[in-house]
Amino acid sequence: MTIHYHGTPLSPRSELMKMAGKCFCVPFSDARDAETCVAIGQAVMFDNGKFGAHTRGATIDTAKLYAWLDRFLGHPHWAVVEDEIDGTVEEQRAMTARWPFPRQLSAPVWHMALPIEYLLELADGWPRICFGSTSQYWQVGSDLWCRRADEAFNELSKRHRHLPWVHMLRGMSLAGDRWPFASVDSVNVARNFKDFNHCPERMARRLDAVQCGGVWVVQPQQQDMFA
Repeated sequence: MTIHYHGTPLSPRSELMKMAGKCFCVPFSDARDAETCVAIGQAVMFDNGKFGAHTRGATIDTAKLYAWLDRFLGHPHWAVVEDEIDGTVEEQRAMTARWPFPRQLSAPVWHMALPIEYLLELADGWPRICFGSTSQYWQVGSDLWCRRADEAFNELSKRHRHLPWVHMLRGMSLAGDRWPFASVDSVNVARNFKDFNHCPERMARRLDAVQCGGVWVVQPQQQDMFA
């Protein structure tokens, strides 16, 4: 089973209300729907907003991020730990070390260009981890990305007979593929339902029905041209 977190904001509010009972992803960078999603959703994934900030060349106010999360965090909701796209392992470790919330309500990000050893370190210490983009692996589903994802799951399966919870950021298009993601998120519905004159709830229902398997089948490794 794969949990699908549908990205927000989604407007108008009347259309968001049709999504009652779904799981939502609310970014700090545009949190206008946070209270509504907590009120009507099964669960909310709170995104730290770093991806959006990175694409705009902006920065995130950490103190404001923490204060915002403190209003909402509690089971079954969880938050993506502050991270730095294209940052070093040392930078990521520093951010996870100062993260003030319980690990069971949080998920650090392994950016796919970082060493596999750091992925294993996170998987050993956190109940949930996220796979995230880097400049090198920006195109989710590309041949290069697929080889790296295979390598990551191959190594995780050596360390963990039962895989940890792995969430794929921006990864709803991968539901149904070979990687056993426990959860995925996407702004597909929020961005596209108007263009196709679709009901957002019906779009979400179709996406929610596509699942990943829970068991990893070890893949043969191919040479990564950027290794």
